[in-house]
Amino acid sequence: MNNRWIAFVAGRNISRGRKNSPSPVFSVLGIATGVLALTIIIAVMNGFQMGFIDSILEISSGHLRVQGVHAEDEAYLSARLRSMPEVLSVLPFEEHNVLLRGRQSGVSGALLRAVPVNALELDPGLAGRLEIESGRFNLNEPFSIVLGAELARHLVVRVGDDVSLLSFAGGLASGQDDDSNLYRVAGIFRSGFYEYDLGWAFISLETAAMALSSDDSGPQRHTLGIKLNNRWQDQRAMDIVRPVISGMGEYGEGINISSWRDYNRAFFGALRTEKLMMFILVGLIFIVVGLNIFQAQKRSVLERREEIGLLRALGASDRAVRLIFTWDGFVIGLSGAAIGLVLGLLIAFNISAFFTFLESIVNFFIFHINNLFFSNDFGSNGPEEFYLFSPQIFYLKEIPSRVIPHEVILIFMFGFLSALLAAWFASGKVSGTRPAEVLRYE
Repeated sequence: MNNRWIAFVAGRNISRGRKNSPSPVFSVLGIATGVLALTIIIAVMNGFQMGFIDSILEISSGHLRVQGVHAEDEAYLSARLRSMPEVLSVLPFEEHNVLLRGRQSGVSGALLRAVPVNALELDPGLAGRLEIESGRFNLNEPFSIVLGAELARHLVVRVGDDVSLLSFAGGLASGQDDDSNLYRVAGIFRSGFYEYDLGWAFISLETAAMALSSDDSGPQRHTLGIKLNNRWQDQRAMDIVRPVISGMGEYGEGINISSWRDYNRAFFGALRTEKLMMFILVGLIFIVVGLNIFQAQKRSVLERREEIGLLRALGASDRAVRLIFTWDGFVIGLSGAAIGLVLGLLIAFNISAFFTFLESIVNFFIFHINNLFFSNDFGSNGPEEFYLFSPQIFYLKEIPSRVIPHEVILIFMFGFLSALLAAWFASGKVSGTRPAEVLRYE
Protein backbone atom coordinates (compact mmCIF):
# COMPACT_ATOMS: atom_id res chain seq x y z
CA MET A 1 0.00 0.00 0.00
CA ASN A 2 2.82 2.43 0.88
CA ASN A 3 4.54 1.80 -2.46
CA ARG A 4 1.65 2.94 -4.68
CA TRP A 5 3.33 6.31 -5.03
CA ILE A 6 6.18 4.62 -6.96
CA ALA A 7 3.84 3.49 -9.73
CA PHE A 8 2.11 6.91 -9.72
CA VAL A 9 5.35 8.89 -10.10
CA ALA A 10 6.71 6.43 -12.70
CA GLY A 11 3.51 6.64 -14.76
CA ARG A 12 3.60 10.43 -14.56
CA ASN A 13 7.19 10.50 -15.80
CA ILE A 14 6.43 8.18 -18.71
CA SER A 15 3.37 10.15 -19.78
CA ARG A 16 5.28 13.46 -19.62
CA GLY A 17 8.27 12.17 -21.55
CA ARG A 18 11.77 13.61 -21.28
CA LYS A 19 13.13 16.88 -22.51
CA ASN A 20 15.70 16.72 -25.28
CA SER A 21 15.46 12.91 -25.30
CA PRO A 22 14.16 10.49 -27.92
CA SER A 23 10.62 9.30 -27.39
CA PRO A 24 10.20 5.92 -25.68
CA VAL A 25 8.21 4.98 -28.77
CA PHE A 26 11.47 4.37 -30.65
CA SER A 27 12.66 2.02 -27.92
CA VAL A 28 9.35 0.16 -28.02
CA LEU A 29 9.62 -0.14 -31.80
CA GLY A 30 13.17 -1.43 -31.50
CA ILE A 31 12.17 -4.17 -29.05
CA ALA A 32 9.09 -5.02 -31.16
CA THR A 33 11.20 -5.27 -34.32
CA GLY A 34 13.69 -7.60 -32.68
CA VAL A 35 11.00 -9.90 -31.26
CA LEU A 36 9.09 -9.83 -34.57
CA ALA A 37 12.16 -10.66 -36.67
CA LEU A 38 13.41 -13.40 -34.35
CA THR A 39 9.98 -15.02 -34.06
CA ILE A 40 9.52 -15.20 -37.85
CA ILE A 41 13.09 -16.31 -38.60
CA ILE A 42 13.10 -19.04 -35.97
CA ALA A 43 9.63 -20.24 -37.05
CA VAL A 44 10.74 -20.55 -40.68
CA MET A 45 14.02 -22.19 -39.64
CA ASN A 46 12.06 -24.65 -37.48
CA GLY A 47 9.84 -25.37 -40.47
CA PHE A 48 12.80 -26.26 -42.67
CA GLN A 49 14.69 -28.16 -39.98
CA MET A 50 11.71 -30.11 -38.64
CA GLY A 51 10.77 -30.98 -42.21
CA PHE A 52 14.22 -32.47 -42.71
CA ILE A 53 14.11 -34.25 -39.35
CA ASP A 54 10.63 -35.67 -39.96
CA SER A 55 11.67 -36.90 -43.40
CA ILE A 56 14.74 -38.61 -41.98
CA LEU A 57 12.90 -40.24 -39.09
CA GLU A 58 9.76 -41.24 -40.97
CA ILE A 59 11.38 -42.39 -44.22
CA SER A 60 14.94 -43.37 -43.47
CA SER A 61 15.94 -44.17 -39.94
CA GLY A 62 12.91 -44.56 -37.68
CA HIS A 63 13.12 -43.85 -33.97
CA LEU A 64 14.88 -47.08 -33.05
CA ARG A 65 16.82 -49.54 -35.19
CA VAL A 66 17.25 -53.21 -34.38
CA GLN A 67 20.01 -54.44 -36.68
CA GLY A 68 21.24 -57.95 -37.47
CA VAL A 69 17.93 -59.82 -37.12
CA HIS A 70 17.91 -63.22 -38.87
CA ALA A 71 15.19 -63.40 -41.50
CA GLU A 72 13.66 -66.49 -39.86
CA ASP A 73 13.40 -64.68 -36.48
CA GLU A 74 12.00 -61.48 -37.93
CA ALA A 75 8.30 -62.37 -37.67
CA TYR A 76 8.60 -63.43 -34.00
CA LEU A 77 10.57 -60.35 -32.92
CA SER A 78 8.37 -57.95 -34.93
CA ALA A 79 5.23 -59.36 -33.31
CA ARG A 80 6.72 -58.97 -29.81
CA LEU A 81 7.71 -55.39 -30.50
CA ARG A 82 4.36 -54.42 -32.01
CA SER A 83 2.61 -55.66 -28.86
CA MET A 84 4.41 -53.06 -26.73
CA PRO A 85 2.33 -49.95 -25.91
CA GLU A 86 5.30 -47.65 -26.61
CA VAL A 87 5.70 -48.95 -30.18
CA LEU A 88 3.68 -47.44 -33.02
CA SER A 89 4.99 -49.52 -35.94
CA VAL A 90 7.73 -51.97 -36.91
CA LEU A 91 9.05 -52.23 -40.47
CA PRO A 92 11.69 -54.79 -41.54
CA PHE A 93 13.98 -53.73 -44.37
CA GLU A 94 17.30 -54.22 -46.15
CA GLU A 95 19.47 -51.61 -47.84
CA HIS A 96 21.73 -52.02 -50.88
CA ASN A 97 23.83 -49.46 -52.70
CA VAL A 98 23.24 -49.97 -56.40
CA LEU A 99 23.72 -48.39 -59.80
CA LEU A 100 20.60 -47.93 -61.91
CA ARG A 101 20.42 -47.36 -65.64
CA GLY A 102 17.45 -46.35 -67.73
CA ARG A 103 16.90 -47.43 -71.28
CA GLN A 104 17.89 -44.06 -72.79
CA SER A 105 20.19 -42.48 -70.22
CA GLY A 106 23.35 -42.91 -68.25
CA VAL A 107 23.95 -44.45 -64.86
CA SER A 108 22.77 -43.07 -61.52
CA GLY A 109 23.64 -44.30 -58.06
CA ALA A 110 20.83 -45.10 -55.64
CA LEU A 111 20.07 -46.56 -52.25
CA LEU A 112 17.79 -49.55 -52.84
CA ARG A 113 15.60 -50.28 -49.83
CA ALA A 114 13.87 -53.66 -49.72
CA VAL A 115 10.63 -53.61 -47.67
CA PRO A 116 7.57 -55.87 -47.29
CA VAL A 117 4.93 -55.52 -50.00
CA ASN A 118 2.54 -54.08 -47.37
CA ALA A 119 5.11 -51.57 -46.09
CA LEU A 120 2.71 -48.61 -46.19
CA GLU A 121 0.21 -50.53 -44.05
CA LEU A 122 2.87 -51.56 -41.54
CA ASP A 123 4.32 -48.04 -41.31
CA PRO A 124 1.70 -45.21 -41.52
CA GLY A 125 4.47 -42.66 -40.93
CA LEU A 126 6.20 -43.73 -44.13
CA ALA A 127 2.90 -43.65 -46.02
CA GLY A 128 2.25 -40.12 -44.80
CA ARG A 129 5.60 -38.80 -46.05
CA LEU A 130 5.57 -40.40 -49.51
CA GLU A 131 3.45 -38.66 -52.11
CA ILE A 132 2.90 -41.01 -55.04
CA GLU A 133 3.32 -38.79 -58.09
CA SER A 134 2.41 -41.44 -60.65
CA GLY A 135 1.61 -45.11 -60.58
CA ARG A 136 1.26 -46.88 -57.23
CA PHE A 137 3.46 -48.07 -54.40
CA ASN A 138 2.92 -51.61 -55.61
CA LEU A 139 5.65 -54.17 -54.94
CA ASN A 140 3.48 -57.26 -55.28
CA GLU A 141 4.81 -58.13 -58.73
CA PRO A 142 8.30 -59.69 -58.79
CA PHE A 143 11.02 -57.32 -59.96
CA SER A 144 8.84 -54.22 -59.57
CA ILE A 145 10.49 -51.03 -58.30
CA VAL A 146 9.32 -47.64 -57.01
CA LEU A 147 11.64 -44.71 -57.77
CA GLY A 148 12.08 -41.23 -56.38
CA ALA A 149 10.81 -38.48 -58.68
CA GLU A 150 14.22 -36.87 -59.27
CA LEU A 151 15.84 -40.27 -59.78
CA ALA A 152 13.23 -41.15 -62.39
CA ARG A 153 13.83 -37.82 -64.09
CA HIS A 154 17.59 -38.45 -64.24
CA LEU A 155 17.02 -41.93 -65.63
CA VAL A 156 14.40 -40.61 -68.08
CA VAL A 157 11.88 -43.30 -67.15
CA ARG A 158 8.17 -43.34 -66.40
CA VAL A 159 5.75 -45.82 -64.86
CA GLY A 160 5.85 -49.01 -66.93
CA ASP A 161 9.43 -48.52 -68.14
CA ASP A 162 12.30 -50.84 -67.21
CA VAL A 163 15.51 -50.00 -65.38
CA SER A 164 18.52 -52.25 -65.01
CA LEU A 165 20.73 -52.80 -61.98
CA LEU A 166 24.37 -52.59 -62.96
CA SER A 167 26.12 -53.34 -59.68
CA PHE A 168 25.57 -53.98 -56.00
CA ALA A 169 27.62 -53.23 -52.92
CA GLY A 170 28.98 -56.23 -51.11
CA GLY A 171 30.67 -58.13 -53.89
CA LEU A 172 27.78 -58.79 -56.23
CA ALA A 173 28.03 -57.27 -59.66
CA SER A 174 26.20 -57.47 -62.90
CA GLY A 175 26.78 -55.63 -66.12
CA GLN A 176 24.40 -57.53 -68.33
CA ASP A 177 21.03 -56.32 -69.55
CA ASP A 178 19.29 -59.69 -69.54
CA ASP A 179 15.70 -60.02 -68.42
CA SER A 180 16.70 -61.17 -64.92
CA ASN A 181 18.39 -57.81 -64.35
CA LEU A 182 15.43 -55.62 -65.39
CA TYR A 183 13.01 -54.00 -62.96
CA ARG A 184 9.65 -52.59 -63.99
CA VAL A 185 8.84 -49.12 -62.61
CA ALA A 186 5.56 -49.49 -60.68
CA GLY A 187 5.41 -46.02 -59.17
CA ILE A 188 7.21 -42.73 -58.68
CA PHE A 189 7.18 -41.00 -55.29
CA ARG A 190 8.08 -37.57 -54.00
CA SER A 191 9.02 -37.06 -50.34
CA GLY A 192 9.84 -33.36 -50.35
CA PHE A 193 13.43 -34.16 -49.33
CA TYR A 194 15.69 -33.83 -52.36
CA GLU A 195 18.24 -36.43 -51.23
CA TYR A 196 15.58 -39.14 -51.05
CA ASP A 197 13.81 -38.13 -54.25
CA LEU A 198 17.13 -38.22 -56.10
CA GLY A 199 18.76 -41.30 -54.62
CA TRP A 200 16.14 -43.71 -53.27
CA ALA A 201 14.25 -46.67 -54.71
CA PHE A 202 12.07 -49.40 -53.15
CA ILE A 203 11.73 -53.08 -53.99
CA SER A 204 10.14 -55.96 -52.06
CA LEU A 205 12.03 -58.17 -49.63
CA GLU A 206 11.06 -61.17 -51.72
CA THR A 207 12.63 -59.66 -54.83
CA ALA A 208 15.75 -58.75 -52.84
CA ALA A 209 16.02 -62.33 -51.58
CA MET A 210 15.88 -63.64 -55.16
CA ALA A 211 18.07 -61.07 -56.89
CA LEU A 212 20.47 -59.65 -54.29
CA SER A 213 21.45 -62.63 -52.18
CA SER A 214 24.33 -65.02 -52.79
CA ASP A 215 25.33 -68.37 -51.38
CA ASP A 216 28.49 -67.08 -49.67
CA SER A 217 26.90 -63.99 -48.09
CA GLY A 218 25.96 -65.85 -44.88
CA PRO A 219 22.54 -65.91 -43.20
CA GLN A 220 20.19 -63.22 -44.42
CA ARG A 221 19.77 -60.48 -41.84
CA HIS A 222 17.23 -57.68 -41.74
CA THR A 223 16.95 -54.38 -39.89
CA LEU A 224 13.78 -53.47 -37.98
CA GLY A 225 12.83 -49.80 -38.13
CA ILE A 226 10.73 -49.00 -35.05
CA LYS A 227 8.48 -45.94 -34.75
CA LEU A 228 7.46 -44.88 -31.24
CA ASN A 229 4.38 -43.04 -30.03
CA ASN A 230 6.78 -40.50 -28.49
CA ARG A 231 10.19 -40.31 -30.13
CA TRP A 232 11.59 -38.36 -27.16
CA GLN A 233 11.16 -41.48 -24.97
CA ASP A 234 13.61 -43.46 -27.09
CA GLN A 235 15.93 -44.30 -24.18
CA ARG A 236 13.07 -45.71 -22.14
CA ALA A 237 11.90 -47.75 -25.14
CA MET A 238 15.42 -49.12 -25.64
CA ASP A 239 15.48 -50.30 -22.01
CA ILE A 240 12.24 -52.19 -22.68
CA VAL A 241 13.36 -53.71 -26.00
CA ARG A 242 16.76 -54.97 -24.79
CA PRO A 243 15.31 -57.65 -22.45
CA VAL A 244 13.18 -58.95 -25.32
CA ILE A 245 16.31 -59.42 -27.47
CA SER A 246 18.23 -60.95 -24.57
CA GLY A 247 15.36 -63.39 -24.03
CA MET A 248 15.92 -64.81 -27.51
CA GLY A 249 19.09 -66.56 -26.30
CA GLU A 250 21.50 -67.52 -29.04
CA TYR A 251 19.10 -66.11 -31.65
CA GLY A 252 19.62 -62.67 -30.16
CA GLU A 253 23.39 -62.76 -30.60
CA GLY A 254 24.71 -60.18 -33.02
CA ILE A 255 21.56 -58.03 -32.77
CA ASN A 256 22.23 -54.36 -32.00
CA ILE A 257 19.77 -51.63 -31.05
CA SER A 258 20.36 -47.92 -31.51
CA SER A 259 18.38 -44.70 -31.22
CA TRP A 260 17.74 -41.94 -33.74
CA ARG A 261 19.91 -39.69 -31.57
CA ASP A 262 22.91 -41.97 -32.22
CA TYR A 263 22.88 -42.50 -35.98
CA ASN A 264 21.79 -38.92 -36.75
CA ARG A 265 23.94 -37.21 -34.12
CA ALA A 266 26.17 -35.25 -36.51
CA PHE A 267 23.30 -33.96 -38.67
CA PHE A 268 21.07 -32.96 -35.76
CA GLY A 269 24.04 -31.37 -33.99
CA ALA A 270 24.69 -29.22 -37.06
CA LEU A 271 21.04 -28.11 -37.08
CA ARG A 272 21.22 -27.13 -33.40
CA THR A 273 24.40 -25.13 -34.00
CA GLU A 274 22.79 -23.38 -36.96
CA LYS A 275 19.75 -22.37 -34.89
CA LEU A 276 21.93 -21.20 -31.98
CA MET A 277 24.01 -18.98 -34.26
CA MET A 278 20.85 -17.52 -35.79
CA PHE A 279 19.54 -16.80 -32.29
CA ILE A 280 22.75 -14.98 -31.42
CA LEU A 281 23.01 -12.98 -34.65
CA VAL A 282 19.40 -11.80 -34.71
CA GLY A 283 19.43 -11.35 -30.93
CA LEU A 284 22.13 -8.67 -31.31
CA ILE A 285 19.32 -6.23 -32.03
CA PHE A 286 18.27 -6.53 -28.38
CA ILE A 287 21.76 -5.50 -27.29
CA VAL A 288 21.61 -2.41 -29.52
CA VAL A 289 18.17 -1.43 -28.25
CA GLY A 290 19.22 -2.17 -24.67
CA LEU A 291 22.22 0.16 -25.00
CA ASN A 292 19.97 2.92 -26.33
CA ILE A 293 17.62 2.49 -23.39
CA PHE A 294 20.60 2.48 -21.03
CA GLN A 295 21.87 5.79 -22.40
CA ALA A 296 18.41 7.33 -22.39
CA GLN A 297 17.82 6.32 -18.78
CA LYS A 298 21.21 7.70 -17.68
CA ARG A 299 20.29 10.99 -19.32
CA SER A 300 16.91 10.94 -17.58
CA VAL A 301 18.59 10.46 -14.19
CA LEU A 302 20.80 13.49 -14.82
CA GLU A 303 17.87 15.61 -16.03
CA ARG A 304 15.80 14.81 -12.96
CA ARG A 305 18.42 15.27 -10.27
CA GLU A 306 16.21 17.91 -8.63
CA GLU A 307 13.22 15.60 -8.51
CA ILE A 308 15.39 12.78 -7.17
CA GLY A 309 16.79 15.07 -4.48
CA LEU A 310 13.29 16.15 -3.48
CA LEU A 311 12.06 12.56 -3.26
CA ARG A 312 15.09 11.57 -1.20
CA ALA A 313 14.52 14.55 1.11
CA LEU A 314 10.92 13.38 1.65
CA GLY A 315 12.20 9.99 2.81
CA ALA A 316 12.25 7.88 -0.35
CA SER A 317 14.92 5.16 -0.32
CA ASP A 318 17.48 4.59 -3.05
CA ARG A 319 15.65 1.42 -4.06
CA ALA A 320 12.28 3.17 -4.33
CA VAL A 321 13.66 5.99 -6.48
CA ARG A 322 15.51 3.46 -8.61
CA LEU A 323 12.29 1.51 -9.18
CA ILE A 324 10.68 4.67 -10.59
CA PHE A 325 13.19 4.74 -13.43
CA THR A 326 13.21 0.96 -13.81
CA TRP A 327 9.45 1.10 -14.33
CA ASP A 328 10.14 2.99 -17.55
CA GLY A 329 12.20 0.07 -18.86
CA PHE A 330 9.54 -2.37 -17.66
CA VAL A 331 6.81 -0.62 -19.69
CA ILE A 332 9.05 -0.31 -22.77
CA GLY A 333 10.15 -3.94 -22.64
CA LEU A 334 6.70 -5.36 -21.98
CA SER A 335 4.99 -3.22 -24.63
CA GLY A 336 7.63 -3.83 -27.30
CA ALA A 337 7.91 -7.57 -26.65
CA ALA A 338 4.12 -8.02 -26.61
CA ILE A 339 3.61 -6.08 -29.86
CA GLY A 340 6.46 -7.90 -31.60
CA LEU A 341 5.28 -11.29 -30.36
CA VAL A 342 1.68 -10.82 -31.51
CA LEU A 343 2.73 -9.62 -34.96
CA GLY A 344 5.41 -12.30 -35.23
CA LEU A 345 3.00 -15.12 -34.40
CA LEU A 346 0.40 -13.68 -36.77
CA ILE A 347 2.90 -13.72 -39.64
CA ALA A 348 4.48 -17.07 -38.64
CA PHE A 349 1.10 -18.83 -38.75
CA ASN A 350 0.33 -17.23 -42.13
CA ILE A 351 3.85 -17.25 -43.58
CA SER A 352 2.86 -18.26 -47.12
CA ALA A 353 0.32 -15.43 -47.39
CA PHE A 354 2.88 -13.01 -45.96
CA PHE A 355 5.53 -13.91 -48.55
CA THR A 356 2.92 -13.79 -51.31
CA PHE A 357 2.01 -10.28 -50.16
CA LEU A 358 5.68 -9.19 -50.19
CA GLU A 359 6.20 -10.71 -53.64
CA SER A 360 3.12 -8.91 -54.99
CA ILE A 361 4.42 -5.57 -53.70
CA VAL A 362 7.87 -6.10 -55.24
CA ASN A 363 6.38 -7.26 -58.55
CA PHE A 364 4.05 -4.25 -58.56
CA PHE A 365 7.00 -1.86 -58.42
CA ILE A 366 9.07 -3.94 -60.87
CA PHE A 367 6.39 -3.90 -63.55
CA HIS A 368 5.51 -0.24 -63.05
CA ILE A 369 9.16 0.82 -63.24
CA ASN A 370 9.53 -1.34 -66.34
CA ASN A 371 6.49 0.30 -67.98
CA LEU A 372 7.80 3.77 -67.19
CA PHE A 373 11.43 3.44 -68.19
CA PHE A 374 12.16 0.07 -69.84
CA SER A 375 8.98 -0.76 -71.73
CA ASN A 376 10.82 -2.17 -74.77
CA ASP A 377 13.80 -3.82 -73.10
CA PHE A 378 12.14 -7.10 -72.10
CA GLY A 379 10.05 -7.76 -75.17
CA SER A 380 6.33 -8.33 -75.03
CA ASN A 381 6.40 -10.50 -71.90
CA GLY A 382 8.09 -7.97 -69.63
CA PRO A 383 10.48 -8.87 -66.80
CA GLU A 384 10.18 -12.17 -64.96
CA GLU A 385 8.19 -12.22 -61.75
CA PHE A 386 10.13 -12.00 -58.50
CA TYR A 387 9.88 -14.87 -55.99
CA LEU A 388 11.49 -14.89 -52.54
CA PHE A 389 11.56 -18.71 -52.62
CA SER A 390 11.26 -19.72 -56.24
CA PRO A 391 10.31 -23.41 -56.78
CA GLN A 392 12.85 -23.45 -59.60
CA ILE A 393 15.64 -22.75 -57.11
CA PHE A 394 14.38 -24.06 -53.79
CA TYR A 395 13.12 -27.64 -53.53
CA LEU A 396 9.78 -26.83 -51.87
CA LYS A 397 6.17 -26.15 -52.72
CA GLU A 398 5.45 -23.70 -49.89
CA ILE A 399 7.36 -21.94 -47.12
CA PRO A 400 7.35 -24.15 -44.02
CA SER A 401 6.81 -22.61 -40.60
CA ARG A 402 6.63 -24.21 -37.18
CA VAL A 403 6.22 -22.37 -33.87
CA ILE A 404 7.69 -24.03 -30.77
CA PRO A 405 6.11 -22.61 -27.57
CA HIS A 406 9.17 -22.61 -25.31
CA GLU A 407 11.22 -20.81 -27.98
CA VAL A 408 8.51 -18.16 -28.31
CA ILE A 409 8.59 -17.61 -24.54
CA LEU A 410 12.39 -17.35 -24.65
CA ILE A 411 12.27 -14.74 -27.44
CA PHE A 412 9.67 -12.73 -25.51
CA MET A 413 11.83 -12.80 -22.37
CA PHE A 414 14.90 -11.70 -24.35
CA GLY A 415 13.07 -8.60 -25.57
CA PHE A 416 11.48 -7.82 -22.22
CA LEU A 417 14.58 -8.35 -20.07
CA SER A 418 16.88 -6.41 -22.41
CA ALA A 419 14.87 -3.23 -21.70
CA LEU A 420 14.26 -3.99 -18.02
CA LEU A 421 17.90 -4.74 -17.19
CA ALA A 422 19.15 -1.75 -19.19
CA ALA A 423 16.86 0.56 -17.22
CA TRP A 424 17.84 -1.06 -13.90
CA PHE A 425 21.58 -0.66 -14.45
CA ALA A 426 21.19 2.87 -15.83
CA SER A 427 19.31 3.94 -12.71
CA GLY A 428 22.25 2.91 -10.54
CA LYS A 429 23.46 6.53 -10.43
CA VAL A 430 20.45 7.35 -8.24
CA SER A 431 22.35 6.02 -5.22
CA GLY A 432 25.01 8.69 -5.73
CA THR A 433 22.55 11.59 -5.49
CA ARG A 434 22.82 13.63 -2.24
CA PRO A 435 19.64 15.63 -1.43
CA ALA A 436 21.51 18.40 0.40
CA GLU A 437 23.84 19.05 -2.54
CA VAL A 438 21.06 18.99 -5.12
CA LEU A 439 18.67 21.28 -3.18
CA ARG A 440 21.29 23.70 -1.83
CA TYR A 441 20.82 26.26 -4.60
CA GLU A 442 17.14 25.52 -5.40
